[in-house]
Amino acid sequence: MSTPPPAAAPDTDAAAAGARLGTELSDAVVMFHEALGALMGLSAADHKALGVIRRDGPMSARELADRTGLTAGAVTGLVDRLERAGYARRARHETDRRQLVIEATAPASPQVQKALVEMQVAMAGVTEQFSVDELTVVARWVSLTTATMREQAAQVRTSQGPERARP
Repeated sequence: MSTPPPAAAPDTDAAAAGARLGTELSDAVVMFHEALGALMGLSAADHKALGVIRRDGPMSARELADRTGLTAGAVTGLVDRLERAGYARRARHETDRRQLVIEATAPASPQVQKALVEMQVAMAGVTEQFSVDELTVVARWVSLTTATMREQAAQVRTSQGPERARP
């Protein structure tokens, strides 16, 4: 009779635990936004880019590329898809009529709004389980994790050079 393998030990190494938590959080966020995007007929990336436009207001394609890390060509395709779906449009800049900006045109559908409200309520329930001191630590971890992920994404893009890596 063979001996079963030992149960996996919990992560005691802070770096391994942090990496695992970050990966799991990242996966869950992508899956949530993929689901929201699907409700809208968009990909997760298109949905998130639309969110940037809605949150920060009209912007040039270059600004959108900088904020999303996409190439200029990818932003052109993304804006084309958002326009076809009726969520955004290209318009003249308010003060410099030579420039085009991308602006959101339609609010989120009732179905998407409902999903977002449900997520807000669920997250409020999560937040209520923590003390102010614990939330301060969580907020610091999220802030540092977000900054690290942005830095690493920029580093990956830079290391790819002018040609983007292909799968």
